[in-house]
Amino acid sequence: MGIIDETGFLKKGAHSAGVARQYSGTAGRGGNCQVGVFLAYAGARGYTLLDAELHLPEGWTNAPARLQAVGLAPDTPFATKPQLAQQLLARAQAAGVSLAWVAGDTVHGHSGQLRSWLEDQDQAYLLAVPAHETFLVGRYEYGVGEMFAALAEEDWQRLSAGPGSQGERWYDWQCLVLAEGADADKGYYLLFRRAYGQPEKWRAHLVWGPQACDLPALVRVAGSRGRIESAFELAKQEVGLDEYEVRNARG
Repeated sequence: MGIIDETGFLKKGAHSAGVARQYSGTAGRGGNCQVGVFLAYAGARGYTLLDAELHLPEGWTNAPARLQAVGLAPDTPFATKPQLAQQLLARAQAAGVSLAWVAGDTVHGHSGQLRSWLEDQDQAYLLAVPAHETFLVGRYEYGVGEMFAALAEEDWQRLSAGPGSQGERWYDWQCLVLAEGADADKGYYLLFRRAYGQPEKWRAHLVWGPQACDLPALVRVAGSRGRIESAFELAKQEVGLDEYEVRNARG
């Protein structure tokens, strides 16, 4: 499966390519940093980072001289993080990489453009969506928070999202069928996860995938999304992913 996510690189000064005051998951807050969007591949035998793109805030793409000073074309256009993720996935597809699923966080799940592109590629996806998200499936509008509130207590199932650093990661799960897709083999679902013993802590994933809602299979896909975080941690600790001091974009 393919996993899309971003990570930040804390920096000082204003001259490194793409640096700006922006949110960094690394710091857990806003800070002066660069942000890269990454694509990871995860399979039965392990996981690895495949590709990446530097996110350039509008303060950079609106300043041709600034772009040119770090080795970028002065007409480099602004691209959102989901648009960069689409570029990464298109390159992987062109290189012959086959992905059973694409998983991502709410930044990418909120993007209707990315979701539509994945469907056009016949690419199954499982993308986290925020509680306030509303979206259309056919003629119906769905609100994620409202649907979570209406779930029946007896329908929750306790399943493991896979092993973690402290053993199996147990959560309660429900899969809600929304509608069949235009493709007879695909359908839309909402996969809900809530913390065991802390029902107020929950997350939703929008799924476009095989018509049968196989809850254990979807839980395995959702549980695998964290592998890209492990890849970031290893890359930073073992090979200095965040220890470079160059300023140009190529570096």
